[in-house]
Amino acid sequence: MRKKLSGLIISLTVSLFLAHPGVAVERITLKFIETTDVHASLFPYDFIEAKKIQNSLAQIYTYVQTERAKSDIGVVLLDAGDILQGQPLANYFNYERGSLDHHIVAEAMNYMAYDASAVGNHDIEPGKPVYDSLKAQFKFPWLAANCIDTTTDKPYFEPYTVIERKGVRIAILGMITPGIPKWLPQSVWPNLRFDDMVKTAHKWVPYILKKEKPDLLVGLFHSGFNYKYGGSDENTPLNENASQLVAKRVPGFDLIFIGHDHKNWAEKVQNELTGETVPVCGADNAAVAFAEAVVTMEKTAVGWQKVDASTSTKDVKAYEPDAGFAAAFETAIGATKKYVDEQIGQFKSDTSSRDAMFGDSSFNDLVHKLQFKVAQNVIGQKAEISFAAPLQFNKTIQAGPVFVRDMYKLYKYENTLYLMSLSGKEIDGHLEFSYTLWVNQMKSADDHLLNFKKYEEATGNYDLAARYYNYDSAAGIIYEVDLRKPAGDQVTILGMDADLDGKLDEGSQFDPDGQYKVAINSYRAGGGGGHLTKGAGIAKKELGKRQLGVTARDLRYYLIEAIKTEQTLAPQAIGNWSFLPADWAQAGAEKDRKILYGKSGDGH
Repeated sequence: MRKKLSGLIISLTVSLFLAHPGVAVERITLKFIETTDVHASLFPYDFIEAKKIQNSLAQIYTYVQTERAKSDIGVVLLDAGDILQGQPLANYFNYERGSLDHHIVAEAMNYMAYDASAVGNHDIEPGKPVYDSLKAQFKFPWLAANCIDTTTDKPYFEPYTVIERKGVRIAILGMITPGIPKWLPQSVWPNLRFDDMVKTAHKWVPYILKKEKPDLLVGLFHSGFNYKYGGSDENTPLNENASQLVAKRVPGFDLIFIGHDHKNWAEKVQNELTGETVPVCGADNAAVAFAEAVVTMEKTAVGWQKVDASTSTKDVKAYEPDAGFAAAFETAIGATKKYVDEQIGQFKSDTSSRDAMFGDSSFNDLVHKLQFKVAQNVIGQKAEISFAAPLQFNKTIQAGPVFVRDMYKLYKYENTLYLMSLSGKEIDGHLEFSYTLWVNQMKSADDHLLNFKKYEEATGNYDLAARYYNYDSAAGIIYEVDLRKPAGDQVTILGMDADLDGKLDEGSQFDPDGQYKVAINSYRAGGGGGHLTKGAGIAKKELGKRQLGVTARDLRYYLIEAIKTEQTLAPQAIGNWSFLPADWAQAGAEKDRKILYGKSGDGH
């Protein structure tokens, strides 16, 4: 109704102008600049690879400064979340520095003078002390209308904010993806719940329009565009990627910015109730791009009205880093470099995540072995089985000195380690689910090993059926995966491998009805990926009851400490599981390695 009235007013204004051509129509231009999923890429330096890069907030700030210097436009700078995890820079200030005061993320974003930001799931992941501290340090509102404090039943973060540019009153409603309980243990979000985005928008939009009477209503969501992702649909409760659904079902938005799915978007969505078109835009991750909306406003008898809006995404490589931005944080950059450059041990051989895509690997088994040690030495209980997946797609740790930065190649996320009690049947279900996501049912050696959703031989474009970080394998047991069999019936567990030597323990049996202590990361322990819920068949509410212990710090911290203790390691595959038939698997792997990593199969 508000927009239909606006259209009528604009038509009348234009008619009056045509009847009286000497009357000037007042128009202004607003430029909205959005960053999202920055993942701590603040500066043009990769702290993991120890090299300069061409993607950073420093480059985006160059563009922001240029646009702010133009007197004829009003600039609004927004962020859609997930900035507190990724580069070691964030981890160092989250955990290693000894103080949360003057956090680099808060200092940098305040320096850039952001107008508002949405909270992302990876901003919750560091834990309550961290996000509470950042919330206090930010000089702009951190928004999440659907993150509810269960002790008050009110939003824990600010639900919305109102700013003014060039006399235009702009309301910004922020929301976070409600998928967090699937990925993060409740210990990092105590007394919080995450409500459905469409329902939340239906609640807040009428309230904002009535109370604030904005000239523009902007959505700022840490949630992706494709609501069908992962098998969901438009009726899935608490849809992880509900931004498009909000645009379709909730009238009142003039513009929506999104994030979370690490893709560039410049779409137009028609609202089902009003027929109005809502621009929806978002940008790729790690500050390699940013989204922009240029909005033309016209002054009418009843206030400012939107007459046009265009959206686009821009590649940051077109801009040089702002020199003053990097110079302002030289101390923080230097301290982080010192942290990641510490040598913690020595590897006798290379290990690569590429190998983990195609079978048992030294890369993934290094994590398995260390998880057993962390369970014993930190949690204080002996694990019998370990689950782990490769958390990197294309990273290699070279033989020779190993540094703290290398552990970010081995283990990307700040997951804690859990010890859980699972039955043999549940362990088998977990593995069947994993390999269903991971591998194809092969009819011959000419087939793909990997489960591709799409592969175009002519162009080389492909889409895997599941993300590689859901390719769970197990250690502590001996098993086979028969690629000839249908999904859900491929895994045969032969027995135990307590010594982690790839050999069946003499006289050992794997009991489907027995209970086993399993080392598993917090993402998976909370139901992330669906391995324990859909695969093992454990109800979400029951997962917490299965937990026997948890580490206080993230697993990467303990991996670093373990390597410091051992000093010299020789990464090698355990050899406790294999694909059958072996020659089919090898042929399929050779084909698929070239698809994933180029003609040479080594990523070049």
